[in-house]
Amino acid sequence: MNEPSEKIRIMPAGHWDWPLSVTLSQGWKIGPWVFVGGQVCQDADGVVLHPGDIAAQIRVVFENIRAVLREAGGDLADIVKLNTYYVYDGPPEGNDEFYKMMTAVRMEYIADPGPAATAVRVAGLALLGLEIEIEALAYVAA
Repeated sequence: MNEPSEKIRIMPAGHWDWPLSVTLSQGWKIGPWVFVGGQVCQDADGVVLHPGDIAAQIRVVFENIRAVLREAGGDLADIVKLNTYYVYDGPPEGNDEFYKMMTAVRMEYIADPGPAATAVRVAGLALLGLEIEIEALAYVAA
């Protein structure tokens, strides 16, 4: 019988933080699997950065994902599943162009072949000014 894998909490130093005291984690490494919690564009004090600028927020979010993965011995190329939640409240006819622009920025960080992915348009995220939240599952081979 296989030994159970150790569960390692991932909390990179200087990483963004929630604006209230919580016991949530930025990620967990269990065996070769790394579960990256929803990453947003905030600073270490929980202040939203680049409100209203989804392209800038995407770049910060992917750097946050990279920081969690590096703490676990991996990198963005190790992502096998990506879930993206984004806010778009413009006119319906603008959604497709907005999605294409957002996806073009995300693709700057996604290796070929890319992970399985889901994108969900939402009415809003936890804090005013957040435009995008991305969670990831990565496989980091030893």
